[in-house]
Formats: sequence, C-alpha cells, structure tokens
Amino acid sequence: MRQKRITLKDIARETGVHVSTVSRALDPVERKSITEEVASRIQAAADALGYRPNRIAAGLRTNRTMTVGVMIPDITNVIFPPILRGIESVLEPLGYASIIVNTDSERDRESRLVDVLRDRGVDGIIHAAVLRSDPTIARAASEGLPVVTLNRMVENSQIPYIINDEDAGICEMLGHLRDLGHRDIAHVAGPQDLSTGQLRLAAFRNAAKRLSVEFRPELVVTARRFDEKDGARCVQDLLASGRKFTAILCANDRLALGAIDELRERGIDCPRQVSVTGFNDMPFLELIRPRLTTVRIQSHVAGCTAATVLLQLMNGESAENVPMETILPVEIIIRESTAQAAH
Repeated sequence: MRQKRITLKDIARETGVHVSTVSRALDPVERKSITEEVASRIQAAADALGYRPNRIAAGLRTNRTMTVGVMIPDITNVIFPPILRGIESVLEPLGYASIIVNTDSERDRESRLVDVLRDRGVDGIIHAAVLRSDPTIARAASEGLPVVTLNRMVENSQIPYIINDEDAGICEMLGHLRDLGHRDIAHVAGPQDLSTGQLRLAAFRNAAKRLSVEFRPELVVTARRFDEKDGARCVQDLLASGRKFTAILCANDRLALGAIDELRERGIDCPRQVSVTGFNDMPFLELIRPRLTTVRIQSHVAGCTAATVLLQLMNGESAENVPMETILPVEIIIRESTAQAAH
C-alpha cells in the first residue's frame, strides 16, 4: 500500500504552528524571517515525519522551478569542476538544482541547448560557453530570462559577465618572458569567435607595446579550439614558417600542453630551447612535466560570483544594483616550462 505523502499541514499539526510558518521555515530564502529556534524545531519535525517538498506544486505556486541551467563548452576540460563547485556552493543551499549541458563549442548545438533549457523552465542560465556574437542567448535575455556569462562575454548586449583580468595576466607573463631575455616571442592565440581568445590576443598586442617588446604578427598563430590538438597544430605552423622564436605565450593551458608535446615530438627541449606558458592554471598541471608556468585564475570564486549575480537577477533586483562587469584578479605562477632565453 502506497504511503500517504506528508504535507505542510501534517508538520503544522505536529509542531503547533501555522502552515505559513512551516512553509517559511522550510524555504531556504524565507527561513531567515522566523527565529532559528522555531525554524530548527519545524525542520526536525519535517525530518522525523519524512517530509519531501513537492517541487512541481511549489513551482506552479511560485512560477519557479528552482532549477538553473549551466552551459559549459567542454565537459572533459578539468577547469570546469571548480567553477561548478563554486556555482553549487551558492545555489544548492537555497534549494536550486543545476542542469549542466555541454555545447562542444558548436554554435548550432549551443543554440539548441539554450532552447532545451528554456523549455525545461529553468529560472536562469549561467553561460560559460557563449560566443562573442550569440543571438540565441541574447534573445533569451532580452525576453526576460535571467542570464549571466562566465569567463566569456557577449558583445553589444546587456548580459552581465564575469571574466578574468586578461590584460594583467598576459602583461605579467610577457614581462616574465622578457625578463628572461626572450625577444622572439610567439603567441598561440585562442579562437577569435570567443571573447577569451579575442581579449587575450588584444592583451598580448597591448602588452608588447607597453613593455617595449616587438609585436611580430608573423609569430601569431590562431587556434580553432582551446585544446591540445590545436596547440600542437599551431606549433607545427610556427616551425614550418622557419621563423625564429625562443618562447611561446599560449592563450590557455591546453594549448600550451599541446605545444610542449609537439616540441618534444620534434626533439626541441622545453624550456632549454623554447619556453612555453599557459593561462588558467587548471588542476593537475603539477603532475605534468615540465610543470607549466601559467596565469592562475580564481575558478571557484568565478563560479560563486556568477551564481550570486544570477540570484540578483532572478530575485528581480534593479539593474543599477546588478554589476554589468566583474573582472577577477589573476596571478602568474612560475614553474619549470620557462627559462633564460637561449641565444
């Protein structure tokens, strides 16, 4: 025989309080409006009775599903678990569940998944896979869906974004290579349809001017994807050009790892012959030799920040109270993949 579902009325009867008080006590947001002693007593009774909230009924009542879509470009990229943990550390205690989707950095798939999440009735979207020009998510935001982008931004839109200090990171890293005596410095740039790739290439160009390092367009190669395979391909192109370089500043760690691997395949030692640097400081880098010199971003903080801004939007805070731009600080981490320039 199927057991009767425990309701708020059952808990109210057990604790001797009004149903509305029970409702507030069991709502992570509303709980603060009653005393902790009452809230704890109600929670204890709910646990003892085996109460499980009816999210569907609550959603119909509040017009919220208590779900949030999180879009990432590559589920195999180890940079994303710390970001996801940051998002969940903010949203989960408030009763939200995350629906995580993987776009594979494909425009059509990304567009389709935005529609899938909207059809599922998510209360908002944190988008870490957005393209510089992204009409699907821009339209969703303009139609009132709370949207925040993370690590990337949509140009010419009013979507709040959280990014890293690309300028500071690239400038510090280029300064590090210059101080090691490198003058012929190549840049493996990220995909230019992504704001991360575009901003880091612009930062490299600006940093070269600021640091009096010659910017040589012929030593800039552009990746099609932020992965090891394209990092290797870019180094192949650099070597095939016959142009001299003693260092490669890469737009992310995966490109750098691919670059180092290709250099190794060609019998070129990193860092003795060519120094290589990355960006992000993704997990497990210290297990790979040579240990990569890179720019460390605040992945967990980025996730927390994105979730906090999304909550502001979902709670209907006025536009002037929601930061349009959040730039998180970075720091360079010097390891074994950079050394004095070999002349």
